[in-house]
Amino acid sequence: MVEDGKSTEVLHRLRRAQGQLAGVISMIEQGRDCKDIVIQLAAVSKALDRAGFKMVATGLRECATGVDSGATTPLTEAELEKLFLALA
Repeated sequence: MVEDGKSTEVLHRLRRAQGQLAGVISMIEQGRDCKDIVIQLAAVSKALDRAGFKMVATGLRECATGVDSGATTPLTEAELEKLFLALA
């Protein structure tokens, strides 16, 4: 697991994205302009990406070494690459 201070940052980003997504749903229900909805969807997407990148960036050492994660073996270079690409 990512260290406490960093997990707090990730949770903050995810809660922000959650709020933005609720706003998008509300906008659709209200019949708001498509352009405005797409702009807000892009903001949600960016917030989720940032949370994912923060998780990977702060957890890279743990993921690479397998320390404190319960994993018996560290991730391979290919597995780490796949993690990054999952966010691309």
